[in-house]
Formats: sequence, structure tokens, C-alpha cells
Amino acid sequence: MSGLVGLDVGTTGVKALAVSPEGEVLARIEEAYPLSTPQPGWAEQDPENWWRAAESALSGLAVADLAGIGLAGQMHGLVVLDEYERVLRPAILWNDQRTAAECVEIEERLGLRRLVELTGNRALPGFTAPKLLWLRRHEPEVYKRIAHVLLPKDYVRLRLTGERAIDATDASGTLLFDVARRRWSDEVLAALEIPREWLPPVLESPAVAGRTSDGLPVAAGAGDQAAGALGVGVDRPGPLSVVLGTSGVVFAALPAFAANPEGRLHSFCHAVPDGWHAMGVMLAAAGSLRWLRDVVAPGESFETLTAEAEPWLPGVEGLVFLPYLAGERTPHADPDARAAFVGLSLRHDRGALVRAVLEGVAFGLRDALELLEELGVEPQLGRASGGGARSDLWLRIVASILGIPLERTAVEEGAAYGAALLGGVASGVFADVHEAVAACVRVRDRIEPEPAWADEYAGEYQRFRALYPALRPLEEP
Repeated sequence: MSGLVGLDVGTTGVKALAVSPEGEVLARIEEAYPLSTPQPGWAEQDPENWWRAAESALSGLAVADLAGIGLAGQMHGLVVLDEYERVLRPAILWNDQRTAAECVEIEERLGLRRLVELTGNRALPGFTAPKLLWLRRHEPEVYKRIAHVLLPKDYVRLRLTGERAIDATDASGTLLFDVARRRWSDEVLAALEIPREWLPPVLESPAVAGRTSDGLPVAAGAGDQAAGALGVGVDRPGPLSVVLGTSGVVFAALPAFAANPEGRLHSFCHAVPDGWHAMGVMLAAAGSLRWLRDVVAPGESFETLTAEAEPWLPGVEGLVFLPYLAGERTPHADPDARAAFVGLSLRHDRGALVRAVLEGVAFGLRDALELLEELGVEPQLGRASGGGARSDLWLRIVASILGIPLERTAVEEGAAYGAALLGGVASGVFADVHEAVAACVRVRDRIEPEPAWADEYAGEYQRFRALYPALRPLEEP
């Protein structure tokens, strides 16, 4: 039996998963590594830590007869190498917030509308291009030594295979990529004065992008959200991927490239050749619940907290939580947005705070869904994943606020699982991504919306929207 390996290079560690051609998980292992925050708002990691963790995880799987490997990973992170492929400085990560001035510069150079037309996105601090401009301004000695630019999972590929490459989904998150045409954008590169030769070749996600020393094919892979969508069976228009991880995501596969003209959604290439997706991203989903737990109930289990929230009725007697603990992407594109509890009374206890957080996050996901509907997405069903999806209560709330049933799949490790499926296509175990998904992804259970909650949540959602300044057209800088 040939095993397929998925390797997910995440923010807190590497996850490695070995999967059979029938979709059964044969082995799993995680290796953690640290995050560095040398200044407020900065987030960096040593790429060598990714490689050591990946090497350890792969050896720890101990599965014989492997057929192929697929890669997934945190998007947007900047890895800069010199002409000898040596790392020049710690990688600047997706959650780093230092590049506000560079984002303004990018939108001034290209114009907001043109930038969105080309890249599917507006300039946000997490993306790769603003980081390069920051290096040029603040670390010119490093900048002048750059010969190669990679993203996190692609640095691991370089160490694993000796090949520099990137897939179309991860390239989409650099703000240097013509997403509709699936190629580096000469117009953006020229406007930002970034050399084309720094960037690696772009491949489709299931393509072979190098081989290990043992000859195993390594798929080009995908960014974590696209790989995670494959891992829950969202390989074509239809079911949505609804992620309740540290951040929250509503992800829809699209039949053709489409973008919100103001960049309130992210539009990227999907991990399926000639496929695209759009997604709304909120920055503190399950992260909001973790924050509340750490502040008011350190050491308490999430199961205990959600059990305390269960008796409270929808709306929590007027208590609303705005989940903007780290600013917000969708729909506000406002790094300065901040969270709040509104409507507290003497009756509200710890369980009420928890229920308000669960509902506030679900309302944030509803914001994303409404923008996706403006692109023509017709939501009928969601596939839920992430740590928050383990809570039946939270999924009942999200299903009721989104107005669609939610399904959980048999395997929880969405990104690593999707990467393994891509490894299966690269190795010839599957003919294409659709065959891989059909063979391996299985639904475990289904959570229906609560009809009795629907009217209450419709009114509460309007209160939620009114508490943050109404959406205004995003102006050109």
C-alpha cells in the first residue's frame, strides 16, 4: 500500500500526515517551533526551524512504501535568499503588521482599482510585496543582496529537493501575481521596481515540483486555505469551506476569476488547475475564544466554557461582541478596528460572555458570506473545519447565522490532508484533484440550522453591523 504524505508548514509548527490511497490516515506527527516578535506588531521565524521540524516530522512518520509528498503552508511570508540560496534574515510572516506605509505606497503607485483588477486583492500588511518594499526602505544592505524570494513552504521544498518553485495559490498571495492569467504580473513588478528574476517558476498545485533524494515526487502544493479546502472536499463550485481556526474563513470555489472591486474579499487561484476561489478572512475567530479563556478562565477547557454558554438564548439578552481583537480584514480592511463587548448587564455571567463571542465570530463570518453572494456564490452547504468546529454549539450558531447546514469530515487536518491528496496526484496515484477528493474525503456528520434561532439572529446581525461604522466605499489613496 503506497502512502501519501502531506506536510503543512504552519505558524506554530509543522504537521505531517501519511494517508492511504483510500483516504485513511496512517500516521500523523507535529513538530513545533517558536515565533519571534522582536518589536510590537512584528512576527518573524527562522526558516531553518521550518526545515528542521519538517525533516523530523517526515522521519517520525515511519511509513514504508511512500508514493509522493505534497506541501501546504502559511501564506504571504517573505523568505529572502542570496545568490548561494542562503537565508539573509528571519522570515517576515503573514501576521506581521509593520508595512502600513508600504501598503499605501503600493496603492498609490498602481491605484486601488487597478491593483485589485490585476491581483484580486488590495494591499494589506500581511502580503508579501509590502514586506519587500519595507526591506528596501529599512534594511537596504539586506535588500541589495537578494537573489531569490520564496514563501515558507517553498523554502522547505528547496531544502527537500534542491528546487525553487511556487504554486499558483501561494503566488496569488504575494500581491505580485496576475491572478486571472495565472502568471507573475509584469505591470505590478515594474510599478514596484521588483526584479522578475527574484521570483521562482509558477506551477499548478498537483504538478511535480522536484524530487527527494530518494526519488519521491513532491507536488507544488498550495497555500494553507486552498489545501484545507481540498481536504474538506471543496474542489469545485458547490460547498463552501468554513474555517473556525485562529482566524475565520468563508471560502468559495469559483468557476472563473472574480474579485470584489474594493478588495474586501481575497481572490486567489485555487489548487485545481484553471480554478479560482474567493474568501473572506476574519483575523480572530477561535482566537477570540482563546483570548477570552486566557483572560477570564486561564486553564479552563473550551468544553467547559461552551457548556456554560449553552443555556443562554440567542442574542444573550442584548450582549454583542465585536471580534476585532487584531483589526479586521473582511469586510472592513481596517487594521485599527478593535473589539468590544456591548450591552453588558448585571445578569451576564462568564457563560454569557462566551456565548456572545461565539455569536460575534459567526456574525463576522456572515459578513464574508454576504460579500461572496455579491460575486454570484449561492450558498447551500458548508464544510466546517478548524479547532472551533469541534464544538457542536458553535456550529449550530454558525449554521443558524449563515443559514446553511454545516458538515464535518472524517479527517480534521484539512491543509495537511489536502497536501497529501496533491502528493497523490503528483505521484500518479490519482488522475487529478477531483478524483483524489472523491476517493478520500468523507463526511462524518451534519449540523443543521436551528429554525427557532433564525429570526432572533436576523435582528441581532443588524445590531452587530450597526455597532461598527457603516461600510463606505474604499477610496483611492
